[in-house]
Amino acid sequence: MKKMKTNNFIRVISFTVFALAIFGCKDQLNVGNPNAPSLATNVVNERGITTLAKGVVYTNGFQNGENVVAFGWLGDSYFSLNYGYSELLGDVIGADAANELISVINVPDYVILDDGTSKIVNTSPNIPLMRAYNTRAQSGAGYNPTYFQWLNAYALINGCNIVLGQTDGIPYTGDKVSKASTIKAWCYWWKGWAYAAVGSLYYSGLLIDEVDPTNENFSAGNNNYVPHDVVIAASDKFYTKADSVLNTITSSADYSEVLTNLIPAYFQTGHGNPPTITEWRRNIKTMLARNILVNKLSPFVNGSLNATITKSSTTTMTTADWNNVLTLAQAGIQSSDNVFSGVSADKNPVFSTSGGTVSAMTVGTNDGTTFKISERFMQNFKAADKRLKNFDNSLVYSNANFGTRWSLNDASATPPPSGTIAYGNLTAGAYECFIGSSYEENQLMIAEAKIRLASNQAQIDDGLSYVDAVRAYQGAGVPAVSGTGLTQAQAMTELVKERRVALVFRGLSYYDSRRWGWTYDISNGGGSYGNTFLYNDGSANGVLNTNVTINYNFLDYWDVPADETVLNPPATSSAGGKNPNF
Repeated sequence: MKKMKTNNFIRVISFTVFALAIFGCKDQLNVGNPNAPSLATNVVNERGITTLAKGVVYTNGFQNGENVVAFGWLGDSYFSLNYGYSELLGDVIGADAANELISVINVPDYVILDDGTSKIVNTSPNIPLMRAYNTRAQSGAGYNPTYFQWLNAYALINGCNIVLGQTDGIPYTGDKVSKASTIKAWCYWWKGWAYAAVGSLYYSGLLIDEVDPTNENFSAGNNNYVPHDVVIAASDKFYTKADSVLNTITSSADYSEVLTNLIPAYFQTGHGNPPTITEWRRNIKTMLARNILVNKLSPFVNGSLNATITKSSTTTMTTADWNNVLTLAQAGIQSSDNVFSGVSADKNPVFSTSGGTVSAMTVGTNDGTTFKISERFMQNFKAADKRLKNFDNSLVYSNANFGTRWSLNDASATPPPSGTIAYGNLTAGAYECFIGSSYEENQLMIAEAKIRLASNQAQIDDGLSYVDAVRAYQGAGVPAVSGTGLTQAQAMTELVKERRVALVFRGLSYYDSRRWGWTYDISNGGGSYGNTFLYNDGSANGVLNTNVTINYNFLDYWDVPADETVLNPPATSSAGGKNPNF
């Protein structure tokens, strides 16, 4: 086999992966020298391999690496900034802090107010802004948005490669095959997750699936950048490998012992308890369905199911795609299943209570929080929805680019009604951050597929029954919409509104806005219509508009970070690192 050229940026990540994975959990290692970690001395038994496997995921994949300058950013985890970009670009939150461009990355090209003529124009549009800041110098300064998710994803991929290279050589107690298979499934699952993070956001990516035999700390890479759909295919491949390996495990006790040691103990609460083998396999089906759904277009612009986007970096969902989503989701997560989620802790957390999630950084009065609730998010609730009790509208906040009447309550001080989901809670361990998928997401994928495939009223109502189920599950307390005679387009509107509010802060909002066509230029068939917008006219409370047209015109799939393409220039025959469509 021809040896691949080693990628310099990935080499740096790979070394940091191994060092941080050991250091991050060194209090659990009694083998070798934790101050000079190496595979040969530290990863020699079951405890060592599980500690490493835990560290490469939770330390290198999800933390911002507060002890490594190059990793530092706003908030303190993957779920504060990377999820934050998705929620910003999906226009469910806004911001006015300069950190990592969060105040400007989501500003649309223009907004047309209710009168149909007044236009607010953005002088720094998203696409040229993203490219102007995609430099190594701006990454070093903390202002290159493309840098962060790429960094975490490949740190996670490389860490899993290292673990996979060691798994079979470890002396296990109990059923060796079942224990080794559990660790392999763990690595395949997280590689599937990480490749999905790359392929769902970037125009192209690298497939890094071998450990360089010349150096145990470095992974082998190449300069063959492949299109994002090929990266998604790699994600599917590893999810499927995880599923296959799980299906071979014969000792549920040994499986449970290993998985319990792989997941941080304080994460094992609520939906975050270790899933059974069957539950994990259902999680995989849901993630495979997500990979299809969020990476193809299903335009729904201005209430039209017949909308088309004339230029994009992906293709449009077909009937076959919708049927595949439906088949996978129907075999996916059930309401009582455990999933991959996490919570904060008082000491040594993966993410902190106050700065580890988008939710945490939105809780509080809108004049003092990093993220601020968007009017475009709030417009999706029905007036009687009990989930509205999570918000306070006593203070109006406005700046040049957005305004809001809403603040997110801390449920520890102002709880919503009993049985209703809490969108924010600043008590350690109280707010559940979904890392993988959830029951609600799975149900809403079934709903959307059924509505899209419907050819009669009974089928439309069947799809809407899943929307009703999610609203009931989250304690919304609103009347059912199934059986009320809604048209297919009206049913789709209900689905859209519910995805917006049920899945908020879970890193999906941008992908939804993109696939529905809203983030594309109006001249390209996109845009968003009939929006609520608080216009800052200089008065104390601004002017509330309720029929605003928004032309976001965002870059649909991001360019690869310059830190990668400069150090590892794309081969002339590869997909390259820049999205050529915009």
